[in-house]
Parts: sequence; C-alpha cells; structure tokens
Amino acid sequence: MKYTAKTRAIIACFVLTTCFTGFSARLAQLQIAKHDEYARLAAQKHIAKQPIYARRGRILDAHGEILADNEPLKTVVADGSLIPHPEKVAAAIADLLEIPEAELRETLTTPRKYLVVKAEVPEAVASQIAARMEQKKLKGIYFEQDFRRFYPNGEMLCHVLGCTSREHAGVDGVERSLDEFLRGQEGFRYIERDRTGKELVPYRGQERPARDGCNVRLTVDMGLQSILETELDAAYKQYRPGTAVAILMEPQTGRILAMANRPCFDPNHIVKDDATMKNCAIMNMVEPGSTFKIVTAAAALNDKAVTLDTMINCEGGRFSYAGKVLHDHGHGDHPNLCVADVLVKSSNIGAAKLAMKLGELRFHEYIRSFGFGEKTGIKLPSEISGLIHPPHKWTKISITRIPMGQGVGVTPLQMVCAMAAIANGGKLMMPQIVDTVFDCAGKPIVTFPPQMVRQVVDPATTDLVRSALKDVVSKRGTAVLATVPGFTVAGKTGTAEKSDPHGGYYHDRYVTSFIGFMPVKDPKFVCLVMLDDPKATAENLYGGTIAAPVFARVGERTARYLNMQPDPALLVPETQNLAVRLTKAGH
Repeated sequence: MKYTAKTRAIIACFVLTTCFTGFSARLAQLQIAKHDEYARLAAQKHIAKQPIYARRGRILDAHGEILADNEPLKTVVADGSLIPHPEKVAAAIADLLEIPEAELRETLTTPRKYLVVKAEVPEAVASQIAARMEQKKLKGIYFEQDFRRFYPNGEMLCHVLGCTSREHAGVDGVERSLDEFLRGQEGFRYIERDRTGKELVPYRGQERPARDGCNVRLTVDMGLQSILETELDAAYKQYRPGTAVAILMEPQTGRILAMANRPCFDPNHIVKDDATMKNCAIMNMVEPGSTFKIVTAAAALNDKAVTLDTMINCEGGRFSYAGKVLHDHGHGDHPNLCVADVLVKSSNIGAAKLAMKLGELRFHEYIRSFGFGEKTGIKLPSEISGLIHPPHKWTKISITRIPMGQGVGVTPLQMVCAMAAIANGGKLMMPQIVDTVFDCAGKPIVTFPPQMVRQVVDPATTDLVRSALKDVVSKRGTAVLATVPGFTVAGKTGTAEKSDPHGGYYHDRYVTSFIGFMPVKDPKFVCLVMLDDPKATAENLYGGTIAAPVFARVGERTARYLNMQPDPALLVPETQNLAVRLTKAGH
C-alpha cells in the first residue's frame, strides 16, 4: 500500500503525539505520584540528620572548684559509599586511630553510608586524621562532636559525684540524682553533602540548637574533703577494715562539708559491677553500738524520767533480765552510776534501765523522732531507710538491747544527723549535699536552703547531754584519744559486735566508731568515723582506740582550715608555746 505524503505526515504526528503523551504521563507520575517517595530516597542519599550534643553541666564544690567537667572529643564516622579504596584509607589513618590496618580495612569495606569507626577520639588526633585524608586526596571519613565526662580529682569524692554512662546519662551519685538538670537537651540539624562527602553549607536545612545542662554547686568543701580522705585513708591502710566511712556535717544547717568511703574508685575509669562504687555512708545498714546511747539518754532526760544526777543501779556489771544476762563488758563492775556517767563510762546496763523507765512505746517514738527507720532525704540515690522494728515485734529482751545500739539497723548518715540534733539544740536537720543549681547563664534556678525536719528534744535536754558527752572525751571517759588541743570536744564511742549471718554475733569482729562535735558551746562541725571489722589486737578493738584518734586528727586539721580560734586555757604548755610562735610568725 502506498501512502501519500499527507498520510505519512499524519501517522508520524500520531506516533510522536503518542510517545510524548507517554513521556508526559511518566513524568507526571514521577513528579506528582512518586514525588514523596523519590524525595525521601534523595534525602537518604544526600541529606543526614546530624545530632548536636548538649554540654553536660559542671559540678562544683562550695567555692566553685570544678569537680566534674567535659572533655571535648570526636567520633570518627565513615561513609562506605564514598570509599572506593578502603585499603588506601586504612593505610593512611590506622596508626592514628590505633587500630590494626587489616582490621580497619575490613571495617571500611562496606556499602553502609554511616558507620562509627571509633568513638572518643581526642580532637587533636581528629585534626591529624582530617589533614592526612586531605593530603592524600581521600574521602569518606568525617567527624561528629562528642565529649567525655572528666573528674579532675580522680578518686576523691567519687561516691558523692558518681559517674555517667557512655550515653552521658547519670549512673550514680549526684550525676544521677541531679541528672534532669545536668544532662541538658541535645539538638539536631539536617545537612546535605556532595558526592565527596563534604557538607553543602548553603543547603543546610532545619536546625534545633542544643540546650546545655545546668551547673550544680555542692555543699562540699574540697579543702575539708581532702583532710577527711587523707586521714580515713591512713586508718584504712593501718587497720584494713572491710569498709570505712567518715562524714563531716555542719550541725546548724545540715550541710555536708565532706563525705568519704573506703574502698573507693576512679570515676574516670569505671570497672563494670565494681563493688567499690557502693556509698556506704547511705547504703550500709549497721548496728551502731554505744553511739546509739545518745538517743536513749536524750529521750529519758527530755521526758523528765531522770536527771543527770539520778543514780542508776548497774548491778555490778551483770544484769539478768528475761532469762538473759547483759554485761558491761570492758567498762568495769559499776554498782551505781549517775545518768551522766552512764554515757561517760558507756554502761550497757545503765542505758537499758533508762529505756525501761520510758517503756517500749515511748522509747520507740523517740527513736523514730530522731530519724531512724526513714530516709534522711539527702540528694543522693540509693539511700536506705535502715531497720527499726515496731514494739509489737520486739522480743522480751529488746528493751535492754536496743538502747545500747543492738537490734537496730541504721546508716552512718542517720547517726550523724542524730548527733547533729544534740549539737544544735534538738533540731533534726535534713542533710544537704546540693547547694544551688545554675542555668547556662549562671542564674540560680533551684536552691536548697537548710530544712528542719522536726524538733526532736528540747534545747535544755541537749545542754545536759552535751555536758555528759564532753566528759566522754576526757580521762574519765572512753574517748580520751579524741581530744583536740585547745578545744572542747563532745562525742561518743561505739564498739558493736558484728552480727553473724547464721545467727548471733561474732565475738572477735566489731564495728568501731566515734562521733563527736567541737567546740561544745558553738559546734562548727559534727564528724563521724566508722570502721567496719578493723584488724587489731583484742585490747585495741574499740571505738575509743581506733576511730577516736582519727577524729582527733581530722578535728585538729579542720579547726586550722576553718580558722577556729583555740581556747588558750585548754592548751597544754608545749602547745601554747607553739601557738604563740605561729602567731608571731604570721600563721
């Protein structure tokens, strides 16, 4: 069949029209129906969401010394689609990354567009890697900003500060309890890269800036913390106890000036499941022993059941009650003691009879009023409440054992709070470890002022107890080794037999402690020293011989640090001469 020129023209136009109609339909499908799908694929290929890390807030001591800070680091990231020759890249940077070349080459042989090669790389090393990649005209390696938590004082104050995880979340200590303030909020930005992997800054997309964390100032004074840790460390090495605790508190406000535990750890180098991370000051439950007698005496005096001069029949050191015998072990066979001397001589029998004058219910009320059996409320995680059984669960002999600190479970911090109440006129204060939280601009947003929990006993009662505790730290008492030249010291020793998990008590293992304050008229600090299961000869296994001397050394150094003025009348001649010489020398 022959077609005319006109027919051929019409057919050609029809074919062209059909083709262009098909192309237009396909173009419309791609541009309209498939727009979102292909836009997403393009974004996945060239656009990435880059996190903007928030700076975690600093932790400071009471004077602004940095206790926890951030060390800037880089995360090395690879885009496998931009690395045609992974062997060349591996050869160029393996030594800087401290990764075997063969291992790095295998890692980089991947089509993945995002691969973390190594985290926590110092910024100086990252700069060297970037320079070497540029020098050798290689591509596919880039960096993300990161940081690492850094504790400049190492082990010091470790249990209070705690630590953070690799994801920068608080794990323990203040890092955990104040995490909501410290962690800040991470931001992000959408970035577009060219085929070499470089960011196209003019095409940078949506961005949300990071909000840095708040700074936290503690009540702890690192000068006092250093004193406390040095002396506790010396005792820990000398006596090799299972654990050791020391706490320094300002009694009028409840501010924790220092807190230390042994064993300890370095928060810069955390070992997984490290048992040394336990903060024994708030997590250990112990039977306190004779330090608990301050509660018994204060309760009896406050209820007017006795006076300091009331005589107590101490049964010659052997008291039979409910079929059991209670001894005044190591303190003589006293037939009679006044209430003051019950504390001075640390008579178990005397304490038992004071509680019996009150009765089980009333005595239990005072124990709970002093804060035992409940958490103190300190801003530290994992605090325990201890264990105080209600009277209906007491045995027949509980009224004679609990007054001497046996059959109750307390934390070291609870004992410090109880003694602080004796020192400050009967006010149970909530212990404070955090002073202020500041925003990024340095403006205070949260403060933690002193907070009284309750009035436990009358001020007149605490005056009486203080006068007796002052004599404990004398040649008449059990804590003569706690004496600090130039100052009046009041305190109480404790030597508690350790309980046997299989029942009963060990007769050669003890929790030895001393808790005291100075000066008596205007106490500047309360200090507890507690060593659990120290190793010493039998004649020296007492709170007065092990813990009291540690208090004395801490007290003397703390007095100098706080510029407390000694009473010349209380200085021995040799010490007086030394004080005069130091004064003339300008010290």
